[in-house]
Amino acid sequence: MAREPIRIANFSGYLGDRRTAIDEAMAGDRVDVLMGDYLAEITLAALSAAHQRNADRGYVDYFVDQVRPHLAAISERGIKVVTNAGGFHPAGLAAVLRDEIHSAGVDLRVAHVEGDNILTALPQLREQGHSLANLDTGEPLADWVATPFAANAYLGGWGVAAALGAGADIVICGRVTDASLTAGPAAWWHDWAPDDWDALAGAVLAGHVIECGAHAVGGNFSGFLDIANRTVPGFPIAEISADGSCVVTKHGRDGGEVTLDTVTAQIMYEIQGPVYLNPDVTVRLDDVRVTDDGPDRVRVSGASGAPPPPTTKVAIFGPVGFTVVNTVFVTSPHIEEKIAMIRDQLLLDMPDGVVVDLTQIGTAADDPESQWAATVALRVMATAPTADLIAGADLGRRLGSLYLQGIPGFYHDGAAGLHSAPRPRVDYWPGLLPLSALTHDAVLGDGRRIAAVVPPDTAYVAQPIHPEPHEAPLAERVTRAPLGVVAHARSGDKGGNSNVGVWTRDPRVWLWLRRYLTSDELRRLIPETKDLDIQRHEFPELQAVHFVLRGLLGTGGSSNTRVDQVGKAVGEYLRSRQVLIPDDLLADAADAAVEEIL
Repeated sequence: MAREPIRIANFSGYLGDRRTAIDEAMAGDRVDVLMGDYLAEITLAALSAAHQRNADRGYVDYFVDQVRPHLAAISERGIKVVTNAGGFHPAGLAAVLRDEIHSAGVDLRVAHVEGDNILTALPQLREQGHSLANLDTGEPLADWVATPFAANAYLGGWGVAAALGAGADIVICGRVTDASLTAGPAAWWHDWAPDDWDALAGAVLAGHVIECGAHAVGGNFSGFLDIANRTVPGFPIAEISADGSCVVTKHGRDGGEVTLDTVTAQIMYEIQGPVYLNPDVTVRLDDVRVTDDGPDRVRVSGASGAPPPPTTKVAIFGPVGFTVVNTVFVTSPHIEEKIAMIRDQLLLDMPDGVVVDLTQIGTAADDPESQWAATVALRVMATAPTADLIAGADLGRRLGSLYLQGIPGFYHDGAAGLHSAPRPRVDYWPGLLPLSALTHDAVLGDGRRIAAVVPPDTAYVAQPIHPEPHEAPLAERVTRAPLGVVAHARSGDKGGNSNVGVWTRDPRVWLWLRRYLTSDELRRLIPETKDLDIQRHEFPELQAVHFVLRGLLGTGGSSNTRVDQVGKAVGEYLRSRQVLIPDDLLADAADAAVEEIL
């Protein structure tokens, strides 16, 4: 007999998320599991620095403060807690929590998951013939200019399931996949076999939807103007059934909304196409559907599963130099000429090996009605291979010396100051390693180790190739308007690649959108992509077109020089571009907006 759905509530989507989230979840609706995700690729780099300074640290300190007031209630209600707040030292965080539990006088058992941190094993792995080939370029790790100081393999959810099955109440992980924090508890709850591919695929998708916290409840959503109580959106809950399908909802007392579009936005976020890879299962998103299940309830179904790939990703970080960044301001007229003069003056006698990158942010109005409408920000970044070189460039002093000899109207934000102190620049290497080369254990409070279940089969499933549409959309009457009038978008990062998904709820707009939004048209709309390899996919059930912009983010967010480091605003940039839209579609969009207001 199938067990009732497991209710898993998210309380964190990244390192730095709202710290009251556990308070809110404990005051909200009944749940079986609290799940907190803290580790993005770029935050792993930050935590690794803390671990290098002190080997006893490297975990998310403030998680302890978040959970401490609720230990008694967690015990009383029988709630499980699963999180990757362990970072680089899950055992250390587990030990701290055991001390807190002892002080609180409650009965809670803590376990942690090990096996992801393979930094010290890198030399042995190379000797065994593992090249840790770059996921994007295929180059071996031996060719990398950086010396790794962190290497964490992405583990699946079976270690979490093993810990819960052995009686753990709190499970501390390091670098498991974000979705594994949900899939592991679901597998334990429903007692799935390791080859229940479709059910596992559904749970991974559910985890993907709720892993980013308020994203699924209206946060970072292109339709935010239609979201009620959007100032403080709540955190999502996934109700995962025995077949892997789920309903995404939220705590009834909290703000934000769960809608078909907020859930679709998160499905589109940081994927590489219809094939979504996980160490436990390969998820096929081709036939995923979102349907209305009531107020703030969206049913997600249609995911299918296959054996996972034989390899998993390893997030490897290493130093590639130092950087310093300042911002100054340039006022019209002659913006371009003024920026060129600043560049020429900064580069005079610049030490060899220092690279200066200037990025203009914004455009001055033709007839500005305020000083700020006439102003653009100029971000000035210097990079160099050593701290001494950056210190010798003394960027803050150079900029500060231009007041009397530089462009007219030169200034910086006096409240922020100008800086010359170097900061480390960290590069990212997404390596590939066979799952068979890893150990993956749940470690209980008494020291017992339980090996995670190993998938009984593996297979490589390539992303499907969807032909570009060649039939140009036809319309008798068109009007130039922003693409965002008729379509939503969401973008994110996967290492050095940015992705962007564009979708609509209107079937008539979908017929136009899929024919209009080709890779070539995307290159025209986003000129920064004109020389990039672009992969395009269609999701007919979601009425979405999806693109992977390979290399837009360099080698990764931790080292590229873009102001939008991890591509969060690429989707909104695309929506802002004006295109020729059939008048009947614009009329339908206007009517829908009026109905929404009414």
